[in-house]
Amino acid sequence: MFYELRRYQTRPGRRAEWVRYMEDVIIPFQTSMGMTVTASFIDEEDQDGYVWIRRFDDEARREELYAAVYQSERWQEEISPVVDGLLIPEEVVTRVAPTPQSPLR
Repeated sequence: MFYELRRYQTRPGRRAEWVRYMEDVIIPFQTSMGMTVTASFIDEEDQDGYVWIRRFDDEARREELYAAVYQSERWQEEISPVVDGLLIPEEVVTRVAPTPQSPLR
């Protein structure tokens, strides 16, 4: 099992709109497709920063879920254009695994 920590930069002044879209559309859609979203955060020190975390059982399952979500008609035709309008197209993705005593195991 591992997690993805994803950090995004929203277009200036659009973070609130991004958070609403994440919570109303993206997270429900991705979870309906089988992804596990563990957390969603705003950056208190950067007014346009956003961080979220997803959990995957293994690499094979991550690849399967990525294909199901990002190759879907809904993602490509409806969601992706909105994402492109709200985010600066630079993201930081860090894969992390919980330590043996981590509560996230």
